[in-house]
Parts: sequence; structure tokens; C-alpha cells
Amino acid sequence: MVPVIALVGRPNVGKSTLFNRLTRTRDAIVGDLSGLTRDRQYGEAKWQGRSYILVDTGGISGDEHGMDEKMAEQSLLAIEEADVVLFLVDARAGYTAADQMIGEHLRKRNKRSYVVANKIDNIDPELARAEFSPMGLGDAIPIAGAHGRGITQMLEICLRDFPRDDVEEEDGEEEIVAEGEEAKRIPGPSEKDGIKIAIIGRPNVGKSTLVNRMLGEDRVIVYDQPGTTRDSIYIPFERNDEKYTLIDTAGVRKRGKIHEEVEKFSVVKTLQAIKDANVVIFVMDAREGVVDHDLNLLGFALEAGRALVIAINKWDGMTPSERDFVKIELQRRLFFVEFADIHFISALHGTGVGNLYASVQNSFKSAVTRWPTNRLTQILEDAVGEHAPPMVNNRRIKLRYAHLGGANPPIIVIHGNQIEKVPKSYVRYLENTYRRVLKLVGTPIRIEFKGGENPYEGNKNSLTDRQVNKKRRMMTHHKKADKKRRDKR
Repeated sequence: MVPVIALVGRPNVGKSTLFNRLTRTRDAIVGDLSGLTRDRQYGEAKWQGRSYILVDTGGISGDEHGMDEKMAEQSLLAIEEADVVLFLVDARAGYTAADQMIGEHLRKRNKRSYVVANKIDNIDPELARAEFSPMGLGDAIPIAGAHGRGITQMLEICLRDFPRDDVEEEDGEEEIVAEGEEAKRIPGPSEKDGIKIAIIGRPNVGKSTLVNRMLGEDRVIVYDQPGTTRDSIYIPFERNDEKYTLIDTAGVRKRGKIHEEVEKFSVVKTLQAIKDANVVIFVMDAREGVVDHDLNLLGFALEAGRALVIAINKWDGMTPSERDFVKIELQRRLFFVEFADIHFISALHGTGVGNLYASVQNSFKSAVTRWPTNRLTQILEDAVGEHAPPMVNNRRIKLRYAHLGGANPPIIVIHGNQIEKVPKSYVRYLENTYRRVLKLVGTPIRIEFKGGENPYEGNKNSLTDRQVNKKRRMMTHHKKADKKRRDKR
């Protein structure tokens, strides 16, 4: 089994900084403000042939209330499931009452724990060890997480009793990211973790509640306050032998209402999660209806080409007239995503949530299925035969053949002449034709045109078609004039 290592400690002791360095990512938000991390954040890491799972947690201070209390609960759950606990303390701040409280809890749980004295820059490591020796958890391991000092020694101590993987690392590969080196891995789990589903929407529409309901456990913090989720949390799981990865994201507000620097980072994380996902579940509040910012966020998901499922949350408790009004508004304002399945759910009570999986699978299948060139070309020929492209300058636009140019979203490349003059209405006609014939659901489709290459393109001496025709007419005219002069003679 791959060992699980949890990073715990007071707020702002450097847990997220160390998490990013060990996982070689920027998955965790890092800043000078305490309490940035709220949910458990998981990441994969490797050191000297040993793989392990790292868990970043929120800070524990001992006097939590409200949302901070739920953050502390998440940290305590991480301690329970971990094989090793790295207890981070701030060497600059010294030994505090909160450190003492956390140390007592670790001793009671009889967990394999190591005290890690972070931020030892310009501090004598021996003084740091002596400062935290009263905890009774052994000598503190001095490190500087922001600069990579002491991390090799820390990993040697906490991973030495775990076996190596079957596949050894290549010789000379370095596992610790040096100071200033960029992250080298795309955030989130790899494709082996199945369909990646991003849950997106405005703040306080019930995204985290839906994530917990789909998982069947209180995995992420749910609190009656907008902006509870700050990070994009990747959660792999299985359902009916199918692998999925849920991505809980921060709510996105209008740009003019975003003032805090932390919220700006959260929005960036959400937009990255949309691009990283295979399918997006867009959550809206039924009681608020469709607002303009919903359309903006939907537009970004479509621009990213993600398959789409729409969930209208908080459907319970609404009167029949209110429900009819919401449905009419959805038809009127969401006409541009009519290909997406719409589900009316209650994430709090679980009504309709199970139906989301069938739509997710159908949307994903439509987004990644590949078709042969002859099939796509036949559909194109049938579409042109039923409704030919318009005439441009007394010349018919010719569309010759089509092939697949990509997946998720499906990209159909059509070759022909005068393709730059194909009107948008005809492009929509082709999109709808391919969607109907191929039975695509829940995914946008893109049509790209490619014309024949002109070998003289870019040559300043090359002539346009109009110039060539004019020159031919002039040559013909001169030949006729010369012939008349010869006949007169």
C-alpha cells in the first residue's frame, strides 16, 4: 500500500508551501494570509523510488468556531487516515499553546509523528530542536520549506521504513524541486483516475453539498457562507466499478465584485479546473433563476470545449408555478446549450442526484468517440445535397471531404474552396447535422474549415483571381486588335 503522509499544524506555518514543493505542483494556494487552506488537499509524490500520498490540511488553533471548526474537523480526519503525520511548527514563532494542544492529540492517537520546525532561515537549527523538545515527539527536523533546505533529511526519516516501488526511478532523477524551479506537472490526477468532473457555478449555489452527496460522505466543508471553498479539490472515487474524479471548485462572482487577492487566485484555480476536466456539471440555484453571470461562466466552459451537464439545485420546496417559471426561463436563456441534459435536483436531500451519472457518461462518450473519415465525409455530402452552400461572386462554395481533427470537444475539419466565405448560419446547420446524425449529447462540437494551399501565397508578385482575369481579358483584347490591323493590311 502507498503510505499516506498528512501535514498538520497551526495556521500559516508553511504546510501548503511544503505540499507544493513535495508534489511539484501549485495545487495549494499559498499566501501570507492565514487560513487559506480549508479542505483536505491530496497530492501524489515520489522520493527515491518510494511513492506516497501527501495530504495538505487547514490550520488547527484550538479556539475554532464556525467555519474554522469545520476546517479543524477536516484536519483531524486527515490525521486519522494517515500513516505518518508531519507536525509543522514555526521556528520563528517558537513553541505555542496551540502547538502543545496538537502535540497532545497526536500522542493520544499513538500516530507515527515527526515534528518539523519550518522557517529556520537565519535561525540556528539546534536552537529550533531545543525549543520544541518539550512536546515529547522526538527531536524536531529543521527545514526551510520555501527554499528546499532540510527536506531530503526529513523524507529520509519519515519514509525509511516503507518499501520501494516495483519500478525504480531512472538514475540521477531528482525528486525535490529546487528553489525557483517551475512546477512540471499538470494539476490534478492523471487519466487513470477516470472521468474528471468539475462542479462549477456561482458562490453558494450548493456545489460542495453536491460533491458530498455524490461521494456519500462529508469530504469537503459545507457552510452557509459564500466563498467557503477556495481551492480546487480533486477527489478520485469509484461508483459501480466506474472510476471518476470529482473537482470541487470555488464559486465565481462577477469581476467587479472580486476585490480580495485570495479570491482572484480561487477564480484562476476554478478556470484551470474547467480546462482540466472532461465533463462540467454546472450548478444553478433554482430560487435565483438564470442570472447574467451564469451565462458568462457557461460561455467559458463552452469555449474550453468541455462536455456539459446542467444541475438546477434547491428544487425542493418550490411551488408548481415557481417551477414552471424556472423552466420557461431555462428554455429562453439557455438556448445556446440546448444539447446539454438538465436535471432538477436537491443536493441537500439527494433528490435526482443519482441521475447525473448517466448524463455524465453519455456526455463523455460523445466527447471522446472517434469516427472514420468516410463516415464524416458521407454526412457532409448528404448535408450539402440536402442544403447546398450559398453562391459567392457567382461561384458555389465547394465542400469536398471531412475528417476528425480532435476530441473533447469533437473537432470536424472540412476541406473545400472559398471556405473563408462560409456564413455562420451554414456552419450552425453543419453542426446540427453532425450532432443529429452522430447522436451527440452533452458536448459542444467545432467545425473547422481548411482550403487548398496556394503555392504562391505570400509572394508579393502573385496576383489575385480578379487581377488574373483582368490580365487575360486585356491580352485577348490586344490579340483581337492586332488581328484587325493585320487584316486591314
